[in-house]
Amino acid sequence: MIAYIKGQVTYIQEESIIIDVHGIGYEVICPNPFVFQSFLQKELFVYTYFHVREDVQCLYGFKDEEEKELFIKLISVSGIGPKSAIGILASVNVPDFVAAVETEDEKYLTQFPGIGKKTARQIILDLKGKLTSALSIDVAATAKESTESANLLEAKEALKTLGYTAREINKIIPHLQKAELTETDDIIRHALSLLVKN
Repeated sequence: MIAYIKGQVTYIQEESIIIDVHGIGYEVICPNPFVFQSFLQKELFVYTYFHVREDVQCLYGFKDEEEKELFIKLISVSGIGPKSAIGILASVNVPDFVAAVETEDEKYLTQFPGIGKKTARQIILDLKGKLTSALSIDVAATAKESTESANLLEAKEALKTLGYTAREINKIIPHLQKAELTETDDIIRHALSLLVKN
């Protein structure tokens, strides 16, 4: 198991970053590679999970241990592979997702690509009660944040229908999260102003 990597970020791609460690470039697949934009050509410590199958070996990277722990829990759920887990993590903060599982919020969970009602129920069945202890998260304190994250997800889908690519949208997600806007319309307006600047 490769628990973490420490090295210089040399490239940021749509789905991954390349980290140079003593002349060897490791491709690390991340939920949103653009959160590491400020580390380009600088040293970065990133938590990793090495996923091995018969036909593929992939290294997944996370900004903190909680994100990595949630990824590991998600891929233990029947019907969810690494690609789906990364897709979920690209759209939410960890406490938001945990709160949705603990409150059995199926509507929230089915907003993610590839997650239907059956898979949402499986996530709740397999993970309810296991995430709060593993991640030390207070569900009551994150209920409001869960709603706010759902609005961010809605805003992302709206931007896609307006013709913006996932790469363009993911690049501004860190700025949208920092703005702490709660209403979907406000998030979309702010996103459009950022996209115009870019």
